[in-house]
Amino acid sequence: MPDAVDRLNAALADRYAIERELGRGGMAIVYLAHDRKLKRQVALKVLRPELAASLGGDRFVREIEIAAQLTHPNIIALHDCGGGDECLYYTMPIVEG
Repeated sequence: MPDAVDRLNAALADRYAIERELGRGGMAIVYLAHDRKLKRQVALKVLRPELAASLGGDRFVREIEIAAQLTHPNIIALHDCGGGDECLYYTMPIVEG
């Protein structure tokens, strides 16, 4: 049975390759990923599958919509977002430090 990273890699294979987990919180898991289209590393934030299944992704989608509207030198911009009910994600630049 494939694990969560295998399923995520399969779902996003056309665009992203998951390299490793960077961290996790109450709602999401953040991975270091390679953007195959733009040839750069990104932080890929994915809604936890159990939350997507039980609660739906409405709160996560609101987070994406709000974050996309913010513009400030100290706020990281979103690069991309997408997914379906079982795999909601967005990507941001990697910030070292």
